[in-house]
Amino acid sequence: MEDKTLSCRDCGKDFVFTASEQAFFAEKGFTNEPSRCPECRAARKQQNNRGGRSGGYQQREMFDAVCAECGAETQVPFRPSGDRPVYCRDCFSKNNSRY
Repeated sequence: MEDKTLSCRDCGKDFVFTASEQAFFAEKGFTNEPSRCPECRAARKQQNNRGGRSGGYQQREMFDAVCAECGAETQVPFRPSGDRPVYCRDCFSKNNSRY
């Protein structure tokens, strides 16, 4: 493989896609060449991590419950229906350790 000069689709600047980068892409199974220069890739990644697609997770709603084993008040990430037991974190871990 030889170094290739590519053009960034965001800024239009030419950048080098080195032979070692090409080997890395091939090893990972990537079939497309990079379309952005390293600077634009870094800027896009930073923008996404500030609340874009990959960084904008919502806080999960938690529901109050009473542990069926020890009676402690706890919170769980689902609305308890009352037809199945709900456990606090400690009791849940103890009960699932046998699996």
